[in-house]
Amino acid sequence: MVQDFFFGEDMMLRRHDYSVNIVGGIPAAQLTSTYIEADGIRLPSMRRAYARGPDRRAVTDMLLVSIDFSAVAFT
Repeated sequence: MVQDFFFGEDMMLRRHDYSVNIVGGIPAAQLTSTYIEADGIRLPSMRRAYARGPDRRAVTDMLLVSIDFSAVAFT
């Protein structure tokens, strides 16, 4: 229910922290990168969600979800 969003100096989303409720509330850190543009809107085309350790850092050897977008269009 609580989510944290972290933005870079360019105001682009870099990280999204949340709990994965469908698997028992595992704390996750979703890292975003490789921005693309679709109809004037910039979107992160790569997202990697990792388990989050007690220090709130992403545990990069515990990948939960990997999402890649290559072609985006709004209709």
